[in-house]
Amino acid sequence: MRIQLSEHFTYKKLIRFVLPSIVMMIFTSIYSVVDGLFVSNYVGKTPFASINLIMPVLMILGALGFMIGTGGSAIVAKTLGEGKQEKASQYFSMLIYVTAIGGILLTGVGILCLRSVSAFLGAKGTMLEDCVLYGRIVLLALTPFMLQNVFQSFLATAEKPHLGLAVTIGAGVTNIILDYLFVAVFSWGLAGAAIATSISQAVGGICPAHLF
Repeated sequence: MRIQLSEHFTYKKLIRFVLPSIVMMIFTSIYSVVDGLFVSNYVGKTPFASINLIMPVLMILGALGFMIGTGGSAIVAKTLGEGKQEKASQYFSMLIYVTAIGGILLTGVGILCLRSVSAFLGAKGTMLEDCVLYGRIVLLALTPFMLQNVFQSFLATAEKPHLGLAVTIGAGVTNIILDYLFVAVFSWGLAGAAIATSISQAVGGICPAHLF
């Protein structure tokens, strides 16, 4: 049964409505966990340590998507509640454009500064090179990752949180399958794990765009 934002929420309805969003957040964090699992078992300790070191930096860069999604969806929902559908659509479009442009800019800055940031965090030698390799590949999908985070919030606003959950699970499963193929089967090493993550983030960011 579909729950509408305009109806009165009981605790049961509230839990049903927010549960998909909670699960989405859990699956969003699966990227580093799965990459770490395969890299630690099939590549080595140093590449595994490199992922753990650089992943927080990548998540910080992607945080703009969480910010725009959380705040923007509240503004759009408020505007829709006021009956201003056209204005709400304009807000939505503007926020998507800001996310896309911000993602491109942060990708460029991240790629340029990644080596310096990794060295500042203490990476040296092989570990430094691994941080740069993994980080730069994943940064290529930063914009879709940010859009995925934005769309998660807006799908809840559109009263389709279960659809957002399905997209996020699909992206997570894609990451697991590709990690297995690229790292365990094809032996592409750390680069394979990064490519798997980038593709899965692209799936999570591009698929919801067609829904809107």
